[in-house]
Amino acid sequence: MGSPGADGGGLASGRALALIARRAVAIVAWACASSALAQPAPHYVGTAACTTCHTKEAEAWRGSQHAGAMAEANERTVLGNFADARFTAHGVTSRFFRRDARYYVRTDGPDGKPADFEIRYTFGVYPLQQYLVALPGGRLQALGIAWDARPKAQGGQRWFHLYPDRKLAAGEPLHWTGLDQNWNYQCADCHSTNLRKNYDLATRSYQTTWTDLDVGCEACHGPGSRHVGWAGRDAGARAADATRGLTARLDERRGVTWAIDAATGSAARSTPRATAREIETCARCHARRGQFDDRWHAGDPLGDAFRVATLEPGLYYPDGQQRDEVYVHGSFLQSRMNAKGVTCSDCHEPHTGKLRATGNAVCGQCHAPSRFDVEAHHHHKTGSPGAACASCHMPTRTYMVVDPRHDHSIRIPRPDRSVALGTPNACGGCHAREGAQWAADAIARWFPARKPGFQGFAETFAAADRGAPDLRATLASYAGDRTQPAIVRASAVERLASRPGGEGTAAIVRAAGDPDPMVRAAAARALRNAEPAVRARTLTPLLSDPIRDVRMEAARSLVGEPERSLGETQRAKLATALAEIDAALAFNADRPEAHADRGSLALARGDTDAAIAAFGRALELDPTFAPAAVNLADVQRALGRDGEAIAVLLRAIRADPRAAAPRHALGLAYVRQKKRPEALAALSEAARLAPDNPRYAFVYAVALHDAGRTKESMAVLQGALAQHRYDRDLLSALAAYSARGGDADAAAGYERRLSELRP
Repeated sequence: MGSPGADGGGLASGRALALIARRAVAIVAWACASSALAQPAPHYVGTAACTTCHTKEAEAWRGSQHAGAMAEANERTVLGNFADARFTAHGVTSRFFRRDARYYVRTDGPDGKPADFEIRYTFGVYPLQQYLVALPGGRLQALGIAWDARPKAQGGQRWFHLYPDRKLAAGEPLHWTGLDQNWNYQCADCHSTNLRKNYDLATRSYQTTWTDLDVGCEACHGPGSRHVGWAGRDAGARAADATRGLTARLDERRGVTWAIDAATGSAARSTPRATAREIETCARCHARRGQFDDRWHAGDPLGDAFRVATLEPGLYYPDGQQRDEVYVHGSFLQSRMNAKGVTCSDCHEPHTGKLRATGNAVCGQCHAPSRFDVEAHHHHKTGSPGAACASCHMPTRTYMVVDPRHDHSIRIPRPDRSVALGTPNACGGCHAREGAQWAADAIARWFPARKPGFQGFAETFAAADRGAPDLRATLASYAGDRTQPAIVRASAVERLASRPGGEGTAAIVRAAGDPDPMVRAAAARALRNAEPAVRARTLTPLLSDPIRDVRMEAARSLVGEPERSLGETQRAKLATALAEIDAALAFNADRPEAHADRGSLALARGDTDAAIAAFGRALELDPTFAPAAVNLADVQRALGRDGEAIAVLLRAIRADPRAAAPRHALGLAYVRQKKRPEALAALSEAARLAPDNPRYAFVYAVALHDAGRTKESMAVLQGALAQHRYDRDLLSALAAYSARGGDADAAAGYERRLSELRP
């Protein structure tokens, strides 16, 4: 499976030529650059080629998590108990054993029946180790049972299930044999070096290759062939090449000093950080991101192969604290440390991966211990857990059952926000019994004149996520404030998308010219439903953006009506960007999301046959993928094929009985067929399964009212309004139904609340 030859061939020269074509570089510039373009493209040489010269770095790396990211299963690498150990979870007993010096597990397989599977690879080292099993089609699958590598005194040295609260059966995406536990797509890119997925849609199989099975030197430094060539030259030739043949110069700390200011106790960088090369190199794997190309290497712009998630509800709390498994990049981008020029390796030694100093000493590099590492500052006994800088400023959240991860937004504790917004706070980690108000009172006593902290957007984002009115100006202010981190500006832009018109749309249009590609891409997404003329005028220039993610997002928002107003040159640029989208979707053709995306693009361009085919392929890959089922059913309905639409939705419900969207769509289909009992049953179940979706409750309530069940209808509306106080549909229905029922006071109250929501 591994292959040193998987180095991408002519990648760099092809990328350079594309860049020249996009920017229309003059013939003179082409001539000047010809000697550079004539160089062979850099290729991967493997970690072994680096260690002969870089012995000190290699020795440090060998003990790192990177070196143990993935390995062949053998006595040196396997940590788990395979001495005929048994583990039972969700009614399935799995047995871990050895046979002929190999490692096996007997557990439920793709058909739900017990069978023996060989462990081919270990995955990770600490605090847990996972195991990979080979299945047909070149697939490697991650077992749902992992080994707790922590010491026994900490609860480790045991087998445990990664989904202890959810019973997973064969056929479900999260079952170890399922789509969402597939190593080739989900895990491989970050655990091996020069990983090429090589998925073939026609055969639905993988020919995945790599240069190094683990995270080796070139994962961070880029393909090393030119550097090896540079090292073999004479001293004069080496001195003449400032790049040393490297594709990524991770030198942003070189020559930089940090001097602690006596007045503040905190340090300032001697020169501003002008680039983000190191941070983006780390972000490739330490970010919540989507991938659309595997030819990327260190030194390339991150947005040429990845889209980093913004501070989206569900991923982050409204104050920016980590919620879902977002890793660290998005958190760090919002931090004061990032704004001041700190890089990852200021705190972490890059080859060992360990902190540059232990405990509070790593923070003491920039924050005077005499001012901050004292009880007068942290108000805890010296040496206690509460006196640790990270306990208060980088609280942990546990993922994968046993893996606590520090929040890298590096913020001051705000239990007052926990009281007001329901967000977590660092104090609660140790003082859960006392509660958030107790902690807020304590901090107010300790710091009566304290500052609110670097991240000030919590109240605005929380209100926006609840649907509160009158936020256009505030969100527009965040979106346009260049002193705010780019991830905050982008997150504000995305929240403006649901508040079109006036100042909201104007702010999004301005964001399309932001210097940061994350903000420009967010603006392109936020304008997807804007007036066609606004989209054409604003987004056409982004088709020439230097970052691929921005170009693709602009193209997605231009397809359909806006593209019909484009001139010949603009159409050509759109075609180029659409070709990039097509390549990205082909790269991810092993995922239903890619085919659903292709279907949506086809619909926007009026090609219903292509849309039906694409949605169908998505459901073939994953019958539980509800968005594809709902979209396919909607196309069938539009074509007058109600029977086929209902059949699609019923299959989706059988595949995933917990999915609300297909039930809601099925209820609407039954309404159109005047099958009231069936419609009410489906709409009721959709509203029950998705209480966070006010639309489902509204539609169910209307159906109840139309069936003459007014009392039940009002109860559903009032219950939903208690959760979604700003929802206009709920308020409108309550006002109308109250008026019809003769309750003029209640109707007037709902009308008053409605008027407060109108711009």
